[in-house]
Amino acid sequence: MRSCCWEKMWNCVTEFFTYDTTKSVVVKSWTIGIINRIVQLLIISYFGWVFLYEKAYQERDTAIESSVMTKVRGFGEHQHKIMDVADYVTPTHGGSEFCIITKLITTEKQVQGKCPESESKFKCEHNDNCTKLMSRPALNGLLTGKCVQFHSSTSEKYCEIRGWCPADTDDIPIKPMMEVENFTILIKNSIRFPRYNFTKGNFLPTINSSYVKKCNFDFEKNTYCPIFKVGDVVRLAHQNFTTLVNKGGVIGIKISWVCDLDKSEDECEPAYFFTRLDITSEKSSVLSSYSFRFAKYFKMADGTEYRTLLKAYAIRFNVIVTGNAGKSRMIPALFYMVLLIFVVRVAFFTICYYQLNNSLMQQGIS
Repeated sequence: MRSCCWEKMWNCVTEFFTYDTTKSVVVKSWTIGIINRIVQLLIISYFGWVFLYEKAYQERDTAIESSVMTKVRGFGEHQHKIMDVADYVTPTHGGSEFCIITKLITTEKQVQGKCPESESKFKCEHNDNCTKLMSRPALNGLLTGKCVQFHSSTSEKYCEIRGWCPADTDDIPIKPMMEVENFTILIKNSIRFPRYNFTKGNFLPTINSSYVKKCNFDFEKNTYCPIFKVGDVVRLAHQNFTTLVNKGGVIGIKISWVCDLDKSEDECEPAYFFTRLDITSEKSSVLSSYSFRFAKYFKMADGTEYRTLLKAYAIRFNVIVTGNAGKSRMIPALFYMVLLIFVVRVAFFTICYYQLNNSLMQQGIS
């Protein structure tokens, strides 16, 4: 009984240390050989492209952390007034989104009261016309249902509203501030890839204070200059400056960081791209402009509140930061090498299987 147990244990040990090899079959077929080599070449080429060009051997960090600070500089003239940064930039905190006001339509000394609406669709002849329109939202206040004379110098009548009076009108021809074209935008961008604890900024080591004072970004000589002329940004986004400064719009300044951390840190550099973001409204006749309203409030000596309403047309800039960083790791490299060998072997056996099946079928038919 004891000898039987020892024999079984010995058999288990010998089986454990036995090594099996697959039997190789040489297939002498020109068709299989040519197809096999072509398929192998295609597979190896694809994996080589993915492995080397796309850097599949790297682990990539796409969770980029970013901060953006902006500063606009320049002076312009609008309606016989000299405008500085405090007048035409909003919001003023210097973040990644800001507007440069190019045109202002001003309605002064508005007070709470009743007055005729200024929108043309609220023209009327008698009160019944206005009563029917009360379910519609008016532009400047709440409709009262009355039809009143628009102005003492005209016979036209408009529906009456309750709100800030006189009602503002935006059909006044105002020339935009054309000096905006020469305004400059300074962008300071800092990024971090948390997986590798790698930080970098767009003020590269080659940039010094004397260079910053005289440079403006372009794609030929100053590709890393962090100062951008508004006119250049608009043109690089393939937009017409005259149209944009009149109607307003949204421009995107994209900063892309694609870093290979296997190389020197100095080779991790930003790339800038420019595009029109509100392309839908640009093509629409209804929403073909970018504008907003804001007010400045005051009080008279008797305590009555009044305001100056301003309708602003502006170019809005959005600074968008994207990027990823890659670094070599053993696991992705081994994974793609094993996958390549597996795919090549599967392709070979698949070709042999179909070729042999076809040969057997032809022999059976004959």
